[in-house]
Amino acid sequence: MRKKTTLPNTKGRQAAQRKYGSKPMQKKRRAQRNAARRKLMRAGKVRKGDGKDVDHKNYNTADNSSKNLRVMSSRKNRARNHR
Repeated sequence: MRKKTTLPNTKGRQAAQRKYGSKPMQKKRRAQRNAARRKLMRAGKVRKGDGKDVDHKNYNTADNSSKNLRVMSSRKNRARNHR
């Protein structure tokens, strides 16, 4: 039996994403990613709406040390992180 999949931007998918994003662990990880971006914004390396992503070199979003963060284009970062 095939598993039913939902299409992007359907009400079912939106509800599933809302449920997933509200889990405590996902909230914590999102806060860590936001903290990394704020850190580089204060350093003047990124700006709001610049199309850049803050990349964690070791893939650990909890490690926001300066040596672990770098700025990349969204396209490069998202391609890199899908191993």
